[in-house]
Amino acid sequence: MTKENAPNYKNLLLGLLFDGIGMLSFAIPGIGEFCDVIWAPVAGWLMTRMYKGRIGQAAGVFTFVEELVPGMDVVPTFTIMWLYTHFFSKKK
Repeated sequence: MTKENAPNYKNLLLGLLFDGIGMLSFAIPGIGEFCDVIWAPVAGWLMTRMYKGRIGQAAGVFTFVEELVPGMDVVPTFTIMWLYTHFFSKKK
């Protein structure tokens, strides 16, 4: 594996942190759903900053919607995106 396509572990650690923040709403019943209204646009924006291009934009929209939908906070979208980027996408 060359340095250019080596996994970016900084993005993995940030992704784990952001996924954890997104899951915190389960810890505070009632107030947690209000926090999701604030966190959803922030999470979507962070995703577009971490992953550039069309895939980052699509992931940002998905993250935004996932954070707004009640009960979907358990989906670790940042971690899934990191895995997709480094192991499942085909590099051209």
